[in-house]
Amino acid sequence: MAHILLTSGPTRQYLDPVRYLTNASSGRMGAALATAALAQGHTVSIVSGPVEVDYPTECTVIPVVTTEEMLAACQEVFPKCDGCIGVAAPCDYRTEKVSTEKIAKNGEPLFLKLIETPDVVATLGRRKEQRWIVGFALETNDQRLRALAKLEQKCCDLMVINGPEAMHAADNRVSVIDAAGNLLAEFSGPKPRVAAEVFDVIQNRLITHRER
Repeated sequence: MAHILLTSGPTRQYLDPVRYLTNASSGRMGAALATAALAQGHTVSIVSGPVEVDYPTECTVIPVVTTEEMLAACQEVFPKCDGCIGVAAPCDYRTEKVSTEKIAKNGEPLFLKLIETPDVVATLGRRKEQRWIVGFALETNDQRLRALAKLEQKCCDLMVINGPEAMHAADNRVSVIDAAGNLLAEFSGPKPRVAAEVFDVIQNRLITHRER
């Protein structure tokens, strides 16, 4: 059986003590994938941003807030795991400077300089060695092409593609491609069912294959 690192939920990048950049990731897909992995007898460690969903009690959950915290936690856990499913939606940008006080309105435009946050999955991918990595790509256009580029950049073994309608929704529609860009499967429906179908692909293509 495998020990799987699973990232889930959004992250927050603060502008000041009360405001932050984030996205609508709910953690539902992460929770559903954790449930699917547990059902097949695996051990699951979840590094999760702030969510309202409940993760299975059998999982080890490491709560984080920022993208930097998510990366640090993953770098601690990943060496002890057999693979990673990066379903989280970390915030890609942060402000160059975080105000120590609440930014007050003054009637003038507020200009923010944003810089990229570290890429969690890509960082793990560069050091994966014999481990496997499954990434998630949420794209609004040219989904297959952009997802394939991400798969290569992040050194993933599989990439799961979905669209913005998946955010904070009960249902999902996904495509799964391999490292060569081949379409392996397409699934749609409630997230628990889609997660179970996606995990079956992971089980058959990555876990069982490597156990032989």
